[in-house]
This record gives sequence, C-alpha cells and structure tokens, in this order.
Amino acid sequence: MAETAPHQGLRERKKRRTRDTLLRSALELFTDRGYEETTVDDIAEAADVSQRTFFRYFASKEDAAFFVARLAETHFVDAVHRRPPGEAPLDALRRALDESWDTIGEAVERLVPLELHMRFYQVIESTPALLAAHLRRAAELEEEIARVVADREGLDVEADPRPRVVVAVFGAVIRVTERIWSARGDAGLAALRELAAAHLDQVEPALTGDWRSTHGAGRAEPTP
Repeated sequence: MAETAPHQGLRERKKRRTRDTLLRSALELFTDRGYEETTVDDIAEAADVSQRTFFRYFASKEDAAFFVARLAETHFVDAVHRRPPGEAPLDALRRALDESWDTIGEAVERLVPLELHMRFYQVIESTPALLAAHLRRAAELEEEIARVVADREGLDVEADPRPRVVVAVFGAVIRVTERIWSARGDAGLAALRELAAAHLDQVEPALTGDWRSTHGAGRAEPTP
C-alpha cells in the first residue's frame, strides 16, 4: 500500500531535521576546531548519527561545508534572472545583490544560525583547502552568471567577451570585499553588506577615473 501523505510529510521533516543537525554540527566544528582537524566521524558523532547517515546527505566534508553557500548563490542567480531587461548588466548584478541580502539571510536561518554561517566564511579565508574550493566554485558561479547576462542581452557568450568581463569585475569586487571583511573580524551580515556597497560604488571611478587627481582615504603621501 502506498504511503499516505501525512506519513510522507513526517518522514521529510525528519530528514530535513537530520540534515540541518549535520550542517550545524559541521559548521560549528569547522569554526571551533578547524576544517582540517574535523573528520566526518566527528561530525556524525556531534549530530548523534552514524557515518553512513552523514553520507546519505552529503558526498563529502567539502559538500557539507558549502551546502549553505550554494543556497545563497542560488538566491542571487534567481534574483539576476528576475531583473528587468532594460537594466545595464552591472546595474542588474548590483540590484540583484541588493535584493538578495534579506532573502539569503532568511533562507540561511532556516538551516543554520546566520551568525554561524557568516563566521564560517572567515574560516574559509584561513584554510587553504577551503579557500581553493571557494575560488573554484566562484569561477563556476561567474560562468553561470555570465551566461545569464548574455541571454538577457541577446549575446553569444562564446563570441562576445563582455558578459564574462562584467561578471569578472563584479566577482572581483565581491572577492575583495570578502577578504577585507574577513580580516576585520566583524562577522555580521550588515558589515559585509555595507562594505560590498561601498566597494561597488568605486567600480566606475576605479576603471575610468584619474586616480592621481582623486583625494581621500588610501592616497599615499609623497616621500620627502
């Protein structure tokens, strides 16, 4: 006899609880103990499940480490898809990011505490294996977004370099933002959001402006 809908719903809720417990246990251990020092057995033990159960939900330790990040990236890509067709590509990317901040936070909170997710990003910066995986994944995400931008503009991404160029510029700004934010030690989403906005404001002046005529923070004083 087929399983009834209420039983199916209960089973799915239990599976989500187990997955979320594993996620939280993994991120807590990675953050407190270190990624390299944490084993799959450690995560399973902290979640009070077997190693076999861990592998039902995640292919590897790295898969668990970036599960929540993948969710956040999906929200951003979806937001890019929703932008009005008349927007310039860089404007569309920036407004998609602005639109995504709150929904990303809410989606993350349904899985793990947002503060834990943000602290884990600082672990990435100090862990070579995680940083390498993060940069590889960022390159893959940029390629996906470049194809979205090309489709929006009616371009062939293989023939016209502009979609990849504009996404590369946007991605580089976000990467610089992550690195500076991580070094400051403020794990808050608000701080990351404000820093990203400030850096994106500098894209056009940095690319087209005369830096030597610009006065302000960051300008070196002449050597006597």
